[in-house]
Amino acid sequence: MTRISDLIRAAARVLEDVSDSPRLDAELLLGVVLRKSRTQLLTYGDEPVAPGDEELFGELLGKRLEGRPVAHITGTREFWSIPLKVDTHTLVPRPETELLVEHALLRTTDSSSVLDLGTGSGAIIIAIASERPHARYTAIEQSAEALAIAKHNGACVEASINWLQGSWFEPVAGERFDVIVSNPPYIGTDETGVIDPELKYEPKDALYSGRDGLDAIREIVAKAPEHLNNAGWLLFEHGYGQGEASREILAAHGFVEISTICDLAGLPRISSGRLPDLQH
Repeated sequence: MTRISDLIRAAARVLEDVSDSPRLDAELLLGVVLRKSRTQLLTYGDEPVAPGDEELFGELLGKRLEGRPVAHITGTREFWSIPLKVDTHTLVPRPETELLVEHALLRTTDSSSVLDLGTGSGAIIIAIASERPHARYTAIEQSAEALAIAKHNGACVEASINWLQGSWFEPVAGERFDVIVSNPPYIGTDETGVIDPELKYEPKDALYSGRDGLDAIREIVAKAPEHLNNAGWLLFEHGYGQGEASREILAAHGFVEISTICDLAGLPRISSGRLPDLQH
């Protein structure tokens, strides 16, 4: 029988052409099969793998070689150190989206009201709520299937989150919030650059937004002032080439203190703005 360490090395070599992290992928997939953490795989690397487990691992490996995201194969993805359930109805939470959480937390107190638009798996609102459990939270998602997953994931935090189904602001007509966050679709249908092949397994409605990718952002920014309290904040993720356009859209709708924040790769990733403080 093949040892754990040998199986991981062999799988990592096979995955080199389809993954930027072949060894990590191999470890995560084998960990699911053997019900072991990555640390345990390292600790027990000399242990043999039963033929049935090796066969199952081969099946999972085949799915990864097709380009399927590891998170969809395993059914989970860690975000903000929280294990979240994901499937083909939700985007796989990306590490760079944690930047949106970090900056939303800077604008959120225990007395804040926070709205998450297009919540998907619930990753963003759940991460914020894990740090500010006493704030008031509302999350909106158009897909019933994705919303069910978000509700399931939300059970892992103490905070109460109001989960609503609908398109953008429709379910909260007449309501206002202190902070609005969103990771909307922002890939343009006209984009001809290299697109991550894993995206073909994710919901298209959560990825594409008009020819230039800015349709959802335009709609969110235009309607946000009607749903923000005085001096409230809007923060959203966007493509690395959309920082300037995002700032212009925010300015056109009366936002101030507008800024764009770069991710660890130095790429523009998050834009934000505040409504003017009318009390001063």
